[in-house]
Amino acid sequence: MVAEHPVPVVRQLRLVVEAADHEAAVAFFRDALGLPVEGDFTSDGGARVVILDAGRATLEIANPAQKRLIDEVEVGRQVAPRIRVAFEVDDAAATTTRLVAAGASEVAPPTLTPWQSLNARLDAPADLHITVFEELETKPETP
Repeated sequence: MVAEHPVPVVRQLRLVVEAADHEAAVAFFRDALGLPVEGDFTSDGGARVVILDAGRATLEIANPAQKRLIDEVEVGRQVAPRIRVAFEVDDAAATTTRLVAAGASEVAPPTLTPWQSLNARLDAPADLHITVFEELETKPETP
């Protein structure tokens, strides 16, 4: 049986963030975090958007109890606003050091989680509360 209204196919997730200090936010996420520029557009009235490629995207929807659990495991207390942006990186410790040097505030250092990832929390430009995480279980063993 064919559905009357086919399910749409989502091809991309884009998180749109307003940043008062646009240049500083772009420099932080592009240069310090390493997100390559996919597009840079200007319009009348000084309007500008820079689209940064963040790799594969997922939408993680957590209930309040799960959000509290994640905060407790990663930070030891409730800190995250309703929306937190997480970036998977190859080296959470080195990335955290680089992001702090670029202007982020460390909220919690890289912490081993029960789900075998190393997660750090930071307050980043554009008023974003972010996680950088390194998946430990999936790394290939070195001989």
